[in-house]
Amino acid sequence: MKVSKIIILILAFSLVGCSFSRKATTPLEALKTYTVARKKKEVSTMKSLLSQGSIKMSEEEAKSQNRPLDEVILNDTLFPETVTSVEFKNEKIDGETATIDIKNQFGMWDRVPFILENGSWKIAKERYADELQKQSDEQMKQLEEQINQGRQE
Repeated sequence: MKVSKIIILILAFSLVGCSFSRKATTPLEALKTYTVARKKKEVSTMKSLLSQGSIKMSEEEAKSQNRPLDEVILNDTLFPETVTSVEFKNEKIDGETATIDIKNQFGMWDRVPFILENGSWKIAKERYADELQKQSDEQMKQLEEQINQGRQE
C-alpha cells in the first residue's frame, strides 16, 4: 500500500514537471500560449516563447532605453495590452520556419514569423519587420496590377 502511494506521488510529480517543460509543438500552440502569457503578464513564459534573436533584440532595446528587459518584453508591440482577443489564420510551416497571420488592432492582417529552435516553435520578432516589408510589397504589387487592369479596360 505504501509503495503504491509512493509510485503515485512520483508519477504525479513527473507529470507536473513535464507540464512546465513542455515545448510548443506547433506555431499556433506557441502563439496561443504567448497571448495568454501576455494577458497574465507572465514574462518568463513570454521569454520562453521568443526566439534567441528576439531576446537579443529586446536586450539591445532595453540597454538603449536604460530599462529592464522584462519591461521591454511586457511592452510588446506585437500584442498591445489593450488587445483582448487575437484572430489568426493561415498557419504555414516550411521546414524550420513558419508564419501565422494575425489581425492587428487596426483590423489589418500582419504575418508573424516563427522559427523552430531546440525542438520548440518560437516567435521570431527579429524577422517581423522583414515580414511586414514583404507583406507591404505584395500589397503594392496587387495595387499596381489593379491600376494597370483599369487602364487596359
